[in-house]
Parts: sequence; structure tokens; C-alpha cells
Amino acid sequence: MATINVYLQFNGNCERAFDFYKSVFGGEYQFKGRYKELSETARQNIPHATDEQIMHIALPISKETILMGADVVDPEKDSTHSHSGFSLFVNADDKKEADRLFAALSDEGKVIVSITDQFWGSYYGLCTDKFGISWKISFTNEN
Repeated sequence: MATINVYLQFNGNCERAFDFYKSVFGGEYQFKGRYKELSETARQNIPHATDEQIMHIALPISKETILMGADVVDPEKDSTHSHSGFSLFVNADDKKEADRLFAALSDEGKVIVSITDQFWGSYYGLCTDKFGISWKISFTNEN
């Protein structure tokens, strides 16, 4: 079966965001490329990107999941580009991991729903991180 991974687009702060996600989830970058590495011909299609901005970055989260992203620079938007219309859902292995992830991702962000036991049987919380990405953190004890 095909896999689905998330590709986040930032307006100049992709590297900062991914360094943050690396501190939360751990691991090493599978790839980190900058616009300066593109050929001169390809670079003409991206006139607003600076050499040091991220062209593509990949951070493995698990065997099945890779968080990816890039700076898709738009001079009409500021670097605090707001993301909306989606949330990243993380199913933690236990409550301790869920609490750690929620605390880290909501730090300097916004808690929408505090992480707690929910009526549907999950330990769940919703937050927006300091880069405007919405996260749903959950743990379901299936015993």
C-alpha cells in the first residue's frame, strides 16, 4: 500500500521549524538541501528564495513516517505564515510520551484542548506550535 507523509511549507523559517521538530521527535535528518544547491536553470523558477533557505528537508519520525518541508518563499507573506485547514495527528505509545510531545509542541504555541482523558476513551490534546502548525496528540490504551 502507498504511504502518506506530511510536507510542510514555510515562508523563510523552515530550518528553525525543523530544528524544533528534531528536538521534539529526535532522530537525524534524512536529507537537508538548500536553494544554493539547485542548478542555475532550476533556480530561476524560485527568484525570491535565498541561498541558505531550505529547498527540501526530511526528518524520519518512524519506519512509516517522514516529516518533510521546504521554504516556499512568497514576498507577499511574512515569515510567520499561518497554516490552516489541517492538523498533524500523533498517536503516542503511552501517556508519558503523549505528555512530553504535547508539552514540547505547545511550548511558545497555543493550547486549544488540554491533554486529558476524553469521553471517547483516548488521552488527547490539541495545540498549535510556535510555527502555526496544528497538532493532535493522542494515546489510546487498548487493554
